[in-house]
Amino acid sequence: MSVIHTKINNRSEGFKNNQSHYDQMLQTLRQRTKEAISEGRDAHIARHRERGKLLVRERIDLLTDPHTPFLELSTLAAWGQYSQDIYSAGIVIGIGIIHGIPCAIIANDATVKGGTMFNETVRKHIRIQEVAEEHRLPCIYLVDSGGAYLPEQDRVFPDKDHFGNTFHRQCRMSADGIPQISAVFGGCTAGGAYIPALSDEVVMVKGQARIHLGGPSIVKIAINEEVDGESLGGAEMHTRVSGVSDYIANDEAEALGRVREIVAKLNWPTTCYADVKPVEPPKYSPAEITGIISADPKIPYDVREVIARLVDASDFQEFKPLWGEGVVCGFARIHGYPVGIIGNNGVLVSNACLKAAHFIELANQRNIPLLYLQNTTGYMVGSDAERKGIAKDSAKMVYAQATSRVPKYSIIVGGSYGAGNYGMCGRGFRPRFLFAWPTAQCATMSADIATNVMLELRRTNLKKGAASEEELAVIEQTVRSQYETQSDPYYATSRLWDDGIIEPENTREVMGLCLALAAMNPPVRGNAPVYRM
Repeated sequence: MSVIHTKINNRSEGFKNNQSHYDQMLQTLRQRTKEAISEGRDAHIARHRERGKLLVRERIDLLTDPHTPFLELSTLAAWGQYSQDIYSAGIVIGIGIIHGIPCAIIANDATVKGGTMFNETVRKHIRIQEVAEEHRLPCIYLVDSGGAYLPEQDRVFPDKDHFGNTFHRQCRMSADGIPQISAVFGGCTAGGAYIPALSDEVVMVKGQARIHLGGPSIVKIAINEEVDGESLGGAEMHTRVSGVSDYIANDEAEALGRVREIVAKLNWPTTCYADVKPVEPPKYSPAEITGIISADPKIPYDVREVIARLVDASDFQEFKPLWGEGVVCGFARIHGYPVGIIGNNGVLVSNACLKAAHFIELANQRNIPLLYLQNTTGYMVGSDAERKGIAKDSAKMVYAQATSRVPKYSIIVGGSYGAGNYGMCGRGFRPRFLFAWPTAQCATMSADIATNVMLELRRTNLKKGAASEEELAVIEQTVRSQYETQSDPYYATSRLWDDGIIEPENTREVMGLCLALAAMNPPVRGNAPVYRM
């Protein structure tokens, strides 16, 4: 009864055109990801290797269990923002498995500005600490950082969510019993020195790792002392003399092996609290999703067709299928884990809002995580909608979503506009993870609507008098350009408005990993009433 039967003809001309259009978008994503990971800094990479150092993702590969996934977040952070490319913001963050234990990994990339901290670097660092704290994941710091990038100090150093906040979080997690472990591979100066110093256990690589609050040049200027970096803060000194380091390793592989050994002996439980069933693949290939999403964003699609290619056995128990059709709600499983799904299937009107609020309460009562598939122009406007109570009904949806106690996840599939972004669990409502597809567009409104609003405001501005055609043309071009630029998914992911752009075909695997993490935390208990709307 609850299995979705597709109505898509994957041989039709429209399907093939959609896939061809999406394939071009995927090529752009893959090329930009490739650049962020391994291109554009050949000389820096060569010098790094000459020093006997591994690249940052090679370290992660050695650290994590063989043939296990690494869920990397915000690979394209800082993309296109600086005069020079700050690839992945000079830091790699994500979740990997070490001796069967999911761990948050924070790894500096010294081939990008010496691993120094930009605004986006700090934001990535804090983001994975948030994830670690929420899921109670041990934190592993692979440190190779020169501290704050000094020309950006006003965007890195003084504010409450700047570099100091990373230390605040590190201390509080350690105090809360969440392990903090560091391996040091290069120079750690100033703020970078506090990451290992605040860790529970520290490993340093002989001949490479250095920890000092002020480097040799600062020491010379400050107290007129001549000292080389190794004597000032090398691995031998800190392991044998100061005690800042607990272990010394002869090379990077040995250091990573030592970290693995520490994690293996954490006495860290990996209990699963979810009702997990055997995994069944969807009846339809996730690769078909790109043929379902129209090349023209103004042409809607049936979100059920997307769900059919994400959930186990394409089995989806839809809630209220004949009422409030602007939103699709239902229960399913992804990789065996239970999940409630809320997907847009049109503009959000009053009955759709009430349906969504009701469904959220059901998910809370049953302790089932929620996945939002966003593609919305927002809530309905107009005198008829207002008379029917769209303001209070949309507020009920927002309220139910904001106060929901189960884990929440969001995928921005297409449009995520206005208050619809709020009701569908946008970034401001703290989903555990939020990912975007290459078709994502996030803004207060579409470029077309924003342009028309600004033109109408200018035409009715009595103080400025009548607007000339030339002035209106400039306004139209400026506003349209702004909204098209700022709605672009790469603009958003560069600024960490999401946790990364992912390919639709990979969404099922990504969500399986996310749900598995959440299942390791005991559910929140207590009363969870269901008020019929």
